[in-house]
Amino acid sequence: MILSLLAIGIAVIGLLLLSLSGPVYRISGSLPTAFTVLRWAAYFGLAGAAVAFIAGLVGFWKRQRRATALALVALVVGLTAGAIPYSWQRRAQSVPPIHDITTDLDNPPAFEAVVPLRADAPNTLDRPPLLATQQREGYPDLAPATVSLPPADAFDRALAAAQGKGWDIVTADRSSGRIEATDTTFWFGFKDDIAVRLTPWGAGTRVDVRSVSRVGRSDVGTNARRIREFLDAIQD
Repeated sequence: MILSLLAIGIAVIGLLLLSLSGPVYRISGSLPTAFTVLRWAAYFGLAGAAVAFIAGLVGFWKRQRRATALALVALVVGLTAGAIPYSWQRRAQSVPPIHDITTDLDNPPAFEAVVPLRADAPNTLDRPPLLATQQREGYPDLAPATVSLPPADAFDRALAAAQGKGWDIVTADRSSGRIEATDTTFWFGFKDDIAVRLTPWGAGTRVDVRSVSRVGRSDVGTNARRIREFLDAIQD
């Protein structure tokens, strides 16, 4: 029983550290500190799961149902605390280490109204030459969307989609077909800026999007996913 209690205690510490990783970044603004908390959450979670596994075997062997049940709970809690940071790490390793994603690599939508908001951001809006190659390799599916609506109607749909996503609209200029917004991620509170450009295209409208993180070398695929979801929304 004592071993099961130890296991659940260690596992719960891991889960608590996991839950604190986001608030730690929001308060401190330090990515290294937040990631350190996340790493220790994984360590405690996996340690708790390991102790829980042993406690479960001991409890089963001694026919201690309560100890065995407690060990199973600790195992689930520990694996959860360890698996979430691991899945984030795996995702980060599966995508290119970039944070500026666009549907138009030759002429990305430009930012104007958002620029002052990024004055203190570690990441600039400059796009190094290698960035286009990295995006093509990592996100070959990203491309502009064409909707069968005149620009004015397409603009209304795009603005409604942006608002529906919970983005903070910085500017929405119907005459130039330009929307700029900021999206804040749920857990860590990372702020990413988005530019949407609508251009007359035959009988319809072409929609280009650019999404750029303010902090972090890699966005772990967040900007590409945001663009895909936005384009899906305006085409639905």
